[in-house]
Amino acid sequence: MFIRFVTTGGTIDKIYFDAVSQFEVGESPIANILAEGLVSFDYDVVAMFQKDSLEITDEDRRTLREFIENDDASSYVVTHGTDTMVDTARELASIKGKTIVLTGALSPARFKTTDAVFNVGMAVGAVQSLEPGVYVAMNGQVFREGEVAKNRSENRFEKTAEATPEN
Repeated sequence: MFIRFVTTGGTIDKIYFDAVSQFEVGESPIANILAEGLVSFDYDVVAMFQKDSLEITDEDRRTLREFIENDDASSYVVTHGTDTMVDTARELASIKGKTIVLTGALSPARFKTTDAVFNVGMAVGAVQSLEPGVYVAMNGQVFREGEVAKNRSENRFEKTAEATPEN
């Protein structure tokens, strides 16, 4: 099993700058999460962007899609900010023959209490188990692209009303 991890930034990658009392996207902790998890599969980490998801543009999404389409791997975990993760999943939906799971975190991976490690673990399990397609792994669930939305008031991802039981 080989998984290519593609990092795009978002809260999962944020670091705190005490001098200015703000968070900014920094170097991704994904390699550390995988090393600490003692994973036994082959992988690499490709840093695509270091952006808050609200700053990811349609051109960035096309760049990500083109990278995955032209890359030789078949399994991908894409770390992404949660605010526009669903938009990026939609852009990737046209890719055929590859399993792509987007995940992120609602609090930075560097925090003592974070959902990042759990979400990355869910994404790793999902990408190894699912048929080709695009999915979102957040909040202990895996959603198909087109059947998920972020509920901002509850700060979680949920299955959308448009989703049908057979999907």
